Amino acid sequence: MKTEQQVSIKPIIWTISGSDCSGGGGIAADIKTGHSLGVEVCHLITANTVQNSQKLLSVNTISVDILQQQAAILIDDKPPSVIKIGLVANVEQVLWLAQLLEQYKQFMPNLISVYDPVGQASVGGSFSTITLEQLTPLLQQVDVITPNLMEAKSLAKLTDETDVEVLAKRIFKDFAINSIIVKGGHNQGDEKYSTDYCYHQLNQLNGKQDNQDKTQTAISYQLSAKRVESHYSHGGGCSFATALSAFFAQGYLVRDAFTLAKAFISEGLKASKQVSQSFGHQYYGAFEQQGWPRNAKFFPNISRQYQNLPAFNALNLAGKKLGLYPVIDSLYWLKRLLPLGLEIIQLRVKNLSENELEQVIMKAVELAKDYGTRLFINDYWQLAIKHGAYGVHIGQEDLQDADLTAIQQSGMRLGISTHGCYEFLLAQQLQPSYLAIGAIFPTKTKDMTGQIQGLDNLRQVLALRPENNELQIPVVAIGGISLERATEVVETGVESIAVVTAITEAEDSYGMLPEQAVVKLQAIIN
Repeated sequence: MKTEQQVSIKPIIWTISGSDCSGGGGIAADIKTGHSLGVEVCHLITANTVQNSQKLLSVNTISVDILQQQAAILIDDKPPSVIKIGLVANVEQVLWLAQLLEQYKQFMPNLISVYDPVGQASVGGSFSTITLEQLTPLLQQVDVITPNLMEAKSLAKLTDETDVEVLAKRIFKDFAINSIIVKGGHNQGDEKYSTDYCYHQLNQLNGKQDNQDKTQTAISYQLSAKRVESHYSHGGGCSFATALSAFFAQGYLVRDAFTLAKAFISEGLKASKQVSQSFGHQYYGAFEQQGWPRNAKFFPNISRQYQNLPAFNALNLAGKKLGLYPVIDSLYWLKRLLPLGLEIIQLRVKNLSENELEQVIMKAVELAKDYGTRLFINDYWQLAIKHGAYGVHIGQEDLQDADLTAIQQSGMRLGISTHGCYEFLLAQQLQPSYLAIGAIFPTKTKDMTGQIQGLDNLRQVLALRPENNELQIPVVAIGGISLERATEVVETGVESIAVVTAITEAEDSYGMLPEQAVVKLQAIIN
């Protein structure tokens, strides 16, 4: 439980970049972006530029001594959770920054550094003459880098290469940067869509894991959005990197921070489209920060990772809520709960021999046939198909290996676990029978470190469903939902709450029979 003081303190990010006197990019964009996304921003200015919307005249470098004094006094009472770096004006600043990051990470191991390489001004002209060799000490210290296509080519020393995956992997090979995000705004290969690509090393950023498949060491994410023709885009690159930093500071994993930052940029460009069109090409204006992205229409498309399949069979609720969703681990609990008139139950059994497992699933399916309850089998889709189960629930760690075609053709219903906006958007592509989102709160049954969603995230994810109610898939909230917390979870608008210990440990926790706990929970959600 957070104290009142902890609740009131905003996450802090530092931005170390140049001051753009025209107000579009650099520190100005960073501050506007950070404040619009709910973080406190401390800024260290590396250079004062002389520029307007038409041209860059000069870059006036700030002394490393002053920057060091600012960092030294800020670290005492405003230590950052993320440091975002933009314009680095000379080699002295490169070396100072590299040393600063190395030093800070020794006593702040969860510190994340994001570098947006700024070489050319969007209005023309160079910000610095630093060579790649001179920049290397800094590149070897940063965690995340956000180059555009031309910058990625330069970093990879592959000027003729256009494949962003090749470029990102080369950058990782040369500098061991944990996450390389190549922005697609300057890539004119696709006139209709802007596609951003992220190459990410798992388990390497802030101790958090972005993928539950522990056999993988790296993963890629690719997001695309319709291009928005707006001349109010000055500072868009700075704003993207700062938005990414703000989401990191608030605990988001790379995949979700990336998705939210892309949506943030799309919404800001769309906001200025009308005024931009009215002025034609006469004016180059500042990117307009719109605050936290919540509207589904601004969220990006995720490159499809699954083959095209028809929608999975629906749950046929006939207008009723899915309601209470107990997740139990034995036939004992199944026999006890089936007579209670529940719409759905999940059997999640672990640590059984292959023969024992099949016997339990076979008996469970037989038991459920005498009731109107929809029985879902967790993970074991082959056995669920073999014994004619109503449905199967698949976690993210098993989704890639499951034969989705076989599940679909069997007629079984499919439920999918998701953890955040990226996985939710991706799983929607499969049109499953329902989607689960969690863990809403810390839970006894599974280690969900780094993936606790909370109620705000649950509300945000629910808003990402199609506006057409007929296309909406029922959503189940799961993870740490107790009898005391059930009401606030239901108030988010979710159709179902999945519980484990709230039922199986009801006697110890609430002094009531599990059947009584079911009645109370049903009353809350229905």
